[in-house]
Amino acid sequence: MNDRMKELAESVLRLSRSQLVVNLRYLDTAIHSLNARPTDVMKTIGTNGRAVYYSPRCILSIYKQNQNFPARKYLHCVFHCVFRHFFVNPQIDRRIWNLACDLAVENVLLEAGLDCIGLDSDDKRLSELRHLKNKVKYFSAEHLYRYLLENDENIDALEPLFRQDEHEGWYAPDLFEVSDSNGSPSADGLPVWKISTLEKQWKEISEKMQLDLESFSKQHGDKNGSLIQNLKEVNREKYDYTAFLKKFAVYGEAMKINDEEFDYIFYTYGLKLYQKMPLIEPLEYKDVKRIKEFVIAIDTSGSVSGETVQAFVQKTYNILKQEESFFSKINLHIIQCDAKIQEHIRITSQEEFDRYLKTMQIRGLGGTDFRPVFRLVDQMIENKEFRNLKGMIYFTDGNGTFPKHQPDYQTAIVFIDDEDNHYDVPVWAIKLVLRKEEIE
Repeated sequence: MNDRMKELAESVLRLSRSQLVVNLRYLDTAIHSLNARPTDVMKTIGTNGRAVYYSPRCILSIYKQNQNFPARKYLHCVFHCVFRHFFVNPQIDRRIWNLACDLAVENVLLEAGLDCIGLDSDDKRLSELRHLKNKVKYFSAEHLYRYLLENDENIDALEPLFRQDEHEGWYAPDLFEVSDSNGSPSADGLPVWKISTLEKQWKEISEKMQLDLESFSKQHGDKNGSLIQNLKEVNREKYDYTAFLKKFAVYGEAMKINDEEFDYIFYTYGLKLYQKMPLIEPLEYKDVKRIKEFVIAIDTSGSVSGETVQAFVQKTYNILKQEESFFSKINLHIIQCDAKIQEHIRITSQEEFDRYLKTMQIRGLGGTDFRPVFRLVDQMIENKEFRNLKGMIYFTDGNGTFPKHQPDYQTAIVFIDDEDNHYDVPVWAIKLVLRKEEIE
């Protein structure tokens, strides 16, 4: 690329950035966190969270077509960073994820209604978005991704209509190279990139944006509804259910060498002195944290689907059966309840658990009352059916009636929710809110 082309493209993007900052003050920090860097690697424009990389030739070409084009593409890249779309799971379907992210971003941009980013083809985009909104309630990349995976949409037609940038840098962060006027990598380059630092930076930016938009929503009007929804989705605290479940572990004796209490000096000295006769043997037993007695209660009032319940039980089982989390003999009770106890199954081995999962049926579909389960567990404790019950997990997706008094064991209420509902639990209960995708 020649110097004149680079200078003109840089001027175009500088003007575009200024327009965006003037019209979207809440994006000031985000826009200025990304430097615009020319590169020969890409054909259009794209980002990996560190900078916006662009082809000077492309920028000048699209600017000639429509002066709003560069600003639109640049803002599109900025919102990918704000929503942290480039932090992807390696197992994700890249094509579907790319489209879901583009749909979410373009919806936010069109909802903003800014003249400086308007394009002639936006009417067609709005028509397609209205069609999708009739099917997808929450228009974030995560929900769109799940919908597109499970439903038949014309992806071939949607991709070129909503694609504004290149996403290769999401999956290969070091793909883009910064070049000087001679086409060689520049000397200054970029600082060493650490994904944790980058993620923290954009997390702070998006959380500040969310706070600003919610605090001054009246000033900004209703045009930012999708933007706030996407910010809530990406900034929602995500829970590690595996780590959470292990908090219910109890100490028990397991057949495992206790290396911490084994003295190798006496052991090797005995072998040397008496030939194959150590002075001390390793202890066979070691106290490890394993779940032995546990209760899984399931709300079957009708609002939690059978597939989701089975997925939750399966996920809980997968965690429990890990070597460090499961005794060979267990005392696990699975209780289904709506307004009354519908089923009570006792599991004493992994084999019984496997058989139960194969034949599991949801029973109930009445009202929601948590108290019968607590009464049943209290009665089992009184009858010595539990020796050392550590806790109970109650799986539900709605509010119900709790007992007035705190039980003698830890209780976690796990809500399944794709909305931002606020559930009330007693002060003695642990509340955990999971999304379907975090379970399934």
